Amino acid sequence: MADAETRATLWVILASATLTVMAGAILGPIVPAIQSSLGVSESLAGLIITTHGLLIVVVSPVAGAIIDRIGPRRPFVLGLTLYAAGGGAGLVIDSFGPLLASRAVLGVGVAFVYTGITVLIYDLYSGQQMDRALGLRSSANSLGAVTWPLVGGALGTLSWQAPFAVYLIALPLGVLAVVTVPETGRSKQNDDEPDGESGLSGVVAVFRRQPALLSIYLLYFGANALLYSIVVFYPQLLEGVGITSSFLVGLYLAANGGAGGVSAAVYDRLVARTSRHVLVAAAFALWVVAFATATVATSSVTAVPSVIGFGLGLGLVFPSSFAWIEALAPIERQGQFSSYLASAGYTGQFLSPVLFGPLVPAFGVRGVFGAAAVVSGASLIALGMVLGRRPETAVRAR
Repeated sequence: MADAETRATLWVILASATLTVMAGAILGPIVPAIQSSLGVSESLAGLIITTHGLLIVVVSPVAGAIIDRIGPRRPFVLGLTLYAAGGGAGLVIDSFGPLLASRAVLGVGVAFVYTGITVLIYDLYSGQQMDRALGLRSSANSLGAVTWPLVGGALGTLSWQAPFAVYLIALPLGVLAVVTVPETGRSKQNDDEPDGESGLSGVVAVFRRQPALLSIYLLYFGANALLYSIVVFYPQLLEGVGITSSFLVGLYLAANGGAGGVSAAVYDRLVARTSRHVLVAAAFALWVVAFATATVATSSVTAVPSVIGFGLGLGLVFPSSFAWIEALAPIERQGQFSSYLASAGYTGQFLSPVLFGPLVPAFGVRGVFGAAAVVSGASLIALGMVLGRRPETAVRAR
């Protein structure tokens, strides 16, 4: 592609990446309004936020298999269309059942967009260009996490249904994708490359050849679980130091996303000077300090470094995870194996309150962050031991 075409394609990919993280977050500020307007309990209203995540976990492997079969362009465009239809339907739906069904459609759309973005980057870029695209993708995710909930909250002052209009931005993005995103030739390439292993046995065979793949999924699961320990429990810690305004709490969470966006934006330059292993080790070290600091924060000022430190580490882990999948997964199955990252990540987000929540009654909310510091420290030690035994690990690093 010409440079101008490459840039246009990348901008469409990055704009779409901002949508995948805002799928649920944009409605966070209006959950109480949804509850009162539809006459449902708080837990049922919460399903409006979480249902799409369950569909992402379940549908992502299907999306990955389809992408490997026909290429990423058409599934990506389909995903944007489903995203707009499922998300925007809330503008006209005024009962709980149909609204929940529309959120399921949204989840299917996100699954196709999320994995479609990943494979498009794999197919269209290579070397440092791919590292840059993956870093910018993570940076765009962070930007979306900061921006879209603020937009949703502002629109929510008009009516509880108004924030659903934001999902319709996927429609013009879909049109732009048709115009700017090329076919990558993946389907023809995969037809020409015989693969004698199919189905579950084929997946197991790949894991046997590349056992390091499991550690990448564990890394991505853990990073998302730790992220949601911040999202779910940090507001409680802030309340303990006198910060109760939802706007101020939002600023702390926005600082977390903003820090991740900064480190992800320079990811390609960092990885060119060192290795992905070193960057992930640096992220673990940042997390140890960040979570340990949270356990002793006593003021609005001392509560700031924790969210910034964690965000900086997250901006290094996310693009490294996707780059490792590209390096390890068979080219004809990159869609399938990258889709498992989406499933692992959303599972980590969902299970985070389940894993960390029981610590609150026993140790208080600071116990959550103490446990997170221990997990991060253990991960750092484990990574150091693996690298010490095998300097050239199965996970290829540049």
